Amino acid sequence: MASTVVQLFGFIFGMMGLVGTVVATLLPQWRSTAYVGSNIITATTHMKGLWMECVWHSTGIYQCELYRSLLALPHDLQAARALMVLSCITSVLASLVSVTGMKCTRFAQGSLIKSLLAQSGGICFICAGLLCLVTVSWTTSSVLMDFYNPFLPIGLKYELGLAVYLGYGAACSSMAGGLVMCWSSSGNRSRNPSHMRKTQTPSPPPAFNNIYPPGPLYKPPEALKDNHASSLCSSSGYRLNNYV
Repeated sequence: MASTVVQLFGFIFGMMGLVGTVVATLLPQWRSTAYVGSNIITATTHMKGLWMECVWHSTGIYQCELYRSLLALPHDLQAARALMVLSCITSVLASLVSVTGMKCTRFAQGSLIKSLLAQSGGICFICAGLLCLVTVSWTTSSVLMDFYNPFLPIGLKYELGLAVYLGYGAACSSMAGGLVMCWSSSGNRSRNPSHMRKTQTPSPPPAFNNIYPPGPLYKPPEALKDNHASSLCSSSGYRLNNYV
């Protein structure tokens, strides 16, 4: 019962990571305008994401424009797109595999493959979290390098947006859920063989007499009893040929 609850908590953490990864991928707040120098008071806020660029005006107007050309984008943005999409796909695959491998489901009940499926789902959650963590870490490094670059104009400097922080939380949640799933499933796998040995006792072999029944008693053939040759010796031990 305890391992089932632990698996359920791991699956919940993994699903939270999946939702956070999808939301972080779609949000445009990866980079926002840095209010430094003469940019402290401004009427507009520029935000850049993986799929679009948005502008928020002080009057409440919010405008977004999708990137029209994929090849015209910077290489780091293209790589971030690919990694986040792979993270989302891996998280969805991990959730499907984990559902089939959890103890509270009826798929492959009582089979060793169930714990293997749960472990595979946990490993997929860990891989999805690592992909998301690499993407947000890469973006953080790029933003910080541009922000502290003295040769870059102030108007081109950005700060970390909400999507980056959400990506960090989603990555940690996915990896934590994957580790919990793997830990609970490995414990179940180690306990299953001993439990099977205790419950399944070998049956004794069948008796030898039941397999090979005894053969019939030997009886000499009747022909040998009646047609035997007469002896040439008398009862006293002399041969009859000596007196012929």
